[in-house]
Amino acid sequence: MLAAIDHVQLAAPPGSEDLLRRYYVGALGMAEIPKPPVLAARGGCWFRAGAVQLHLGIEGASGDGGAGFRPARKAHPGLRVTGIDAYAARLESHGAPVTWDDALPGHRRFYSEDPVGNRLEFLEPVVRTYGPDS
Repeated sequence: MLAAIDHVQLAAPPGSEDLLRRYYVGALGMAEIPKPPVLAARGGCWFRAGAVQLHLGIEGASGDGGAGFRPARKAHPGLRVTGIDAYAARLESHGAPVTWDDALPGHRRFYSEDPVGNRLEFLEPVVRTYGPDS
């Protein structure tokens, strides 16, 4: 029986770790977590915010300048946030693109991309308040 998602792994080109750290720690506010030594030798980096973990693994040969890497254009993690307007402003202040989308009923959401082109969805449920005349 499935109990939870442990982490989501995204791909990144060789040598992009510093860019990823600036984005995932600086813009998203996540903390970098150490990789086990045997996995750290492969490159990449792991990040956590609360129970959410995102692992960035290196894809493509180190000698090809990252030519073997192509970010997914459709696949993405959906990350639930609180204070979505402030969070969008935070990303924009770090130079990250923010594209709002109102196609999911009951939610406010936007899409963004990390510095290597991985698509990320950020969403917050809409809290409905009902007055005495509702």
